[in-house]
Amino acid sequence: MPLRSTKVPRDVVHHPLFARFYARFSVAADLRAGVAAYREELLSGLSGRVIEIGAGNGLNFAHYPATVSEVVAVEPERTLRRLAASAAMRAEVPVDVVPGAAEALPVKSEAFDAAVVSLVLCTVRDVPRALAEVRRVLRPGGELRFFEHGVARGRAMATAQKALDRTVWPLLFGGCHTARDALAAIEAAGFEIDGYRRLKVPEKGVTLPMSSCVLGTARRPPVMD
Repeated sequence: MPLRSTKVPRDVVHHPLFARFYARFSVAADLRAGVAAYREELLSGLSGRVIEIGAGNGLNFAHYPATVSEVVAVEPERTLRRLAASAAMRAEVPVDVVPGAAEALPVKSEAFDAAVVSLVLCTVRDVPRALAEVRRVLRPGGELRFFEHGVARGRAMATAQKALDRTVWPLLFGGCHTARDALAAIEAAGFEIDGYRRLKVPEKGVTLPMSSCVLGTARRPPVMD
């Protein structure tokens, strides 16, 4: 498939220490915090060609249903991309792992039936631009599936999140921001929200700065932009 011309470097993101930490932490979260079940819910019912933005170490790949004909998984961080490529080899659907940034996806316009963003909007440098790219590559009427952590609903934790985002959190955790509002950003990008639910991850126990999550489905309007 011809790629979209872009000036974004192949490795625009490189956080090797964080990538190694994330690879271990994400596997533990899947097993102990119930995240694997949320991945299953996120991807259930998808079909056709799917683009996954910020595929990380490829933990979603095992949950794509057989009705998906192809997954193009974009991952900018080289260590995570290498792990995702290994996960792709074990997937039951065809997965092509490619380098690229969310703000300049290396694919043609209106080429996909669905897009997936999963715990990634917290780290992208320009959220509106990234979501504009998602909208560009989706066919009219195409689905956006999202599972993101973000701003807490309680005032005390939201205040703490903002303080962390201004100081140590992005430096320690690969550019992650805890207080972004993914749902508002998706709506502002022109997507129609089909439905969503708010989650606490983990469901029981201590509340962390990244515990407030939202999982849902949106759609690019069916008429041409």
